[in-house]
Amino acid sequence: MPGRLLPLVTNEIYHIYNRGINRQPTFTNKRECDRAIETIKFYRFADLPLRLSKFLLLEQKKQKETAESLAKSLVEILAFCLMPNHFHFLLRQQEDGGIATFIGKFLNSYTRYFNTVNKRDGSLFLDQFKAVRVETDEQLVHVSRYIHLNPYTGYVIKTLDELQLYRYSSFKDYIDNDETFVTTDLILGLFKDKNLYKQFVLDQADYQRRLKDIEHLALEA
Repeated sequence: MPGRLLPLVTNEIYHIYNRGINRQPTFTNKRECDRAIETIKFYRFADLPLRLSKFLLLEQKKQKETAESLAKSLVEILAFCLMPNHFHFLLRQQEDGGIATFIGKFLNSYTRYFNTVNKRDGSLFLDQFKAVRVETDEQLVHVSRYIHLNPYTGYVIKTLDELQLYRYSSFKDYIDNDETFVTTDLILGLFKDKNLYKQFVLDQADYQRRLKDIEHLALEA
C-alpha cells in the first residue's frame, strides 16, 4: 500500500473509505459480509497472537479467552458500513500508524478469503484508501449520518424500516441496546437520547437519496 502524503494523526477522527477495483463487487452475499465483520472486529486490535483464520478454528471458549486478552486497540470504530462494492469507516486512531495497519490487515485478510471462496487471484480493492479528517462535532454527526444512510441511498435496501435492520452497518448499534464493538457514546453524547439521533438520520434519508440520484443523472448527461 503506497505511503500517504499527509500522515494520519493519533487521537484524531477520520472518514475512511475504499472501493473495489473497477467498482467490482466486494461483498456479494451474507457469508462474505459476515466474514468481513469478523475481520473488522479482530484486526482492530494491536499485538495479535495469531491470524484470523487460525482464531476462527479455535473452540468457542478459547476464542473468548483470546478476545478478552486483547486490550490494546489500533483504532476505535465509531461507525461503519459495508456496501456491495465499497466500505466506509469512521475511525479514531489509537496509536501511530493505527489506521493504516488496521485497514491493511482488514484488506489483506478479507481479500485472501474472498479470493479463496471465489477462486480468483490478485487485488480486490484500490491500493490507496481515502481519508478525510473530521474536525468538528457538526462534521462528525453529519458524516456518521451519511455513512449510516448509504444502504438506503444506494438502493441496497428499499425502505427505512429495512435500514434500521441492516446488519452490515453500525446504525443498528446506535438505535438498539445490543452489545457492540462500535463506540457509540461519543456521537450519541451529542444528542439528548438515541431516539433523537435516529430521527436525525432518518429525517434526511430521502433528501440524501435524491442528491445521489441527481449525481447519477449529471454523470450520465
